[in-house]
Amino acid sequence: MLFTNLLVHAQRHIEKRRRYNRLANEIECLSPRELADLRADRSQMLGDLRRDFYG
Repeated sequence: MLFTNLLVHAQRHIEKRRRYNRLANEIECLSPRELADLRADRSQMLGDLRRDFYG
């Protein structure tokens, strides 16, 4: 039981980290032109992403 709970927790953490990394990579790949079109700041977007995922 304890091992199963630990395994489930680890799997959830890994999946959450994969989603975070995928989204962070998409933000990092935005060109300056794309950011200007979005009227967005890369560091602000990454900070918001981190806050949304990890509090």
